[in-house]
Amino acid sequence: MDTRIEHDMLGEKVLPSSVYWGIHTQRAIENFSLSGRRVSLSLIRAIAMVKKACAKANSDLGYLAPEKAQVIMAACEEIVAGELQGHFPVDALQGGAGTSTHMNVNEVLANRGLEMMGHAKGDYKELHPLDDVNLHQSTNDVYPTAVKVAAIIQLRSLSAGIAELQGALQRKEKEFASIVKLGRTEMQDAVPLTLGAEFSGWAEAIGRDRWRTFKCEERLRVVNMGGTAVGTGIGAPRDYIFLVIEKLREVTGLGLSRAENVVGETANADVFVEVSGILKAHAVDILKVANDLRLMNMLGEIKLPAVQAGSSIMPGKVNPVVLEAAVQAALKVFANDMLVTEAASRGTGQIVEFMPLLADALLGSLELLSNTSVMLVRHIDGVTADESRCRYYFDRSRTIITAFLPVVGYDRCNELLKEFDAAEEENLRAFLTARLGVETVDKVLSPHNLVGLGYRK
Repeated sequence: MDTRIEHDMLGEKVLPSSVYWGIHTQRAIENFSLSGRRVSLSLIRAIAMVKKACAKANSDLGYLAPEKAQVIMAACEEIVAGELQGHFPVDALQGGAGTSTHMNVNEVLANRGLEMMGHAKGDYKELHPLDDVNLHQSTNDVYPTAVKVAAIIQLRSLSAGIAELQGALQRKEKEFASIVKLGRTEMQDAVPLTLGAEFSGWAEAIGRDRWRTFKCEERLRVVNMGGTAVGTGIGAPRDYIFLVIEKLREVTGLGLSRAENVVGETANADVFVEVSGILKAHAVDILKVANDLRLMNMLGEIKLPAVQAGSSIMPGKVNPVVLEAAVQAALKVFANDMLVTEAASRGTGQIVEFMPLLADALLGSLELLSNTSVMLVRHIDGVTADESRCRYYFDRSRTIITAFLPVVGYDRCNELLKEFDAAEEENLRAFLTARLGVETVDKVLSPHNLVGLGYRK
């Protein structure tokens, strides 16, 4: 195997000639063998966008030679397009506030740029990962900015997915609008409503998630780019600091702005906690919907699409596996929210040392929830109702007497229930029809009346 030797302040390392990463990345590979998961490619692409903006700003201001800027930007575009993915091997969990990931990108850009220029990888006197690719930058402004860029991009995808999920629930709301059924509270029969109304309640909750997620982008638009190490901009010229944010807006197409207090934006990660909380709220609603659907499927009021065999020993068993997967996704988002909270709270001074954990958890939740939305839309579209089963439970439940309170009064309702019990009958609706008449019972227990927001005199 062909190799090359690279040096740093700690000594030297032998690397395969074929890889684009360098000695800093190699040390990170050896130091951080933790999760077995690589850094999210959405974050890698976002860092490449930031690097492209920095190269453009430095080139326009004359700090970076045009030919160097050109190859750096070209390499950035390759990464954004999904190329070079095999050259980002660093573990998602790492020390150093993201420095290892940042240096991995710096080295890949430098070595790919060298290749474009006709030089050998590692020939850093021609294009240096720090002096050129990282010119006027620090991990402490590049990394948090990139996390925000990646999160905004994923938030937009999630928001679209949530809209699709809301639409699927609303379609079922209309389809099931005329099917009367029992409501349930505290795992007991409650007063009646329609199956469509039940789906409408879920659609409303998911609609709130859609709005929260859409507005959530605003929390992430303020970045500390140009602040370098601690937010003071040390080591970077003032004209670059003001220009780089404009270039970043051009590269990303996002409405980003530089923080008024860059020191504060560098030292604190509370905004990520806020966003994670909104994601957790959506996960709560996902879990609630999934559990309710599982219960209704067990009762036979609805039938879920059969997607795979449910048992290795029980023939014919089909389980609600898609909904179980959605529940697990929601629980993972809950756990990720805790990790975001802990990571943000443990920053010290002017740095949040545990940004890699925060980024992995936050971006992981975004990806997980987006995938969950796609999965649930397909599944919910295939849900069917068993109207006869809904009617069976409905007709036999004592709770439907509540709907007759405005018609005959509380005492008469009690008398009717006593008569029903004494008669040892099963079908309360039929019993009430015999006592109160078909017209009265059909009107009171009609789908329109049951969900009409109160009774009409």
